[in-house]
Amino acid sequence: MDHLDRLENKSVNILREAYSQFKNLGMLWSIGKDSTVLVWLARKAFFGHVPIPLVHVDTHYKIPEMIKYRDRFAKEWKIDMIYGENKVALDSKQTYPDGNVSRLQCCKFLKADALKHTLNGDWTRYRLNHKKGVYEIDENREAFTGVIVGVRADEEGSRSKERYFSPRNKENTWEFGDQPPEFWNQYKTDFKPGTHVRIHPLLDWTELDIWEYIQREKIPVVSLYFDQGEGKRYRSLGCYPCTTPVDSTAKNVEDIVEELKTGKFANIAERSGRAQDKEDGGGLEELRKDGYM
Repeated sequence: MDHLDRLENKSVNILREAYSQFKNLGMLWSIGKDSTVLVWLARKAFFGHVPIPLVHVDTHYKIPEMIKYRDRFAKEWKIDMIYGENKVALDSKQTYPDGNVSRLQCCKFLKADALKHTLNGDWTRYRLNHKKGVYEIDENREAFTGVIVGVRADEEGSRSKERYFSPRNKENTWEFGDQPPEFWNQYKTDFKPGTHVRIHPLLDWTELDIWEYIQREKIPVVSLYFDQGEGKRYRSLGCYPCTTPVDSTAKNVEDIVEELKTGKFANIAERSGRAQDKEDGGGLEELRKDGYM
């Protein structure tokens, strides 16, 4: 096997292990390249079908093209699609774009809190009705005991402290200093009752690995990643008030692969266009301790 084959094989193995070990399992889909690769791997792992509900946290500040992409491929790939939101914060305008909270507080309200309560089933969830082509209130409020996430260790500092199977408590709080050892591809999947587990099949992948895999597999991704003629593209996707593009003339996947191989971004963080990271001093550890993806 070549390098990408080995990565794919390991990720598929982790996906199958997670599916066999955890009863109520979900998979987070941020609509970005990493979580989209994760969906693609799940389709491979389960022979074209994704037997795990996909969960998206809708802040209502995502770039519109991202939501269009989500719904298009959720329907095309026949995905069991769920989204959640922090309706209270949105209705009371406790957001950064409304000028009432900081970027980090906004991320906590619209992402971390919304994610926690969506996974726990405390707040309303919306499920795609494939027959009608619309989202409806989900009557199933059962909590997810495990969730698969497209986190990569090289993407941001706090993510490098994760494990493939990373336990949280029932409030989704992450004790990053108390994680189980994982040696020789041996993973701990037996946790005490009430433990919420995050599973990270892409932990060893790099940004270049992701794009080379997208190139090899011809995976459709949001066009925001490509230069549309203005000499700029998004390297990392988030909410539009806090995400800026990078200078780049890469117009397709092949261009991005070549650009990364030149080392153009070798000393520039992948999330350098995410303003909330700078507000947090360059790291997201505190937010991630509270459940931020």
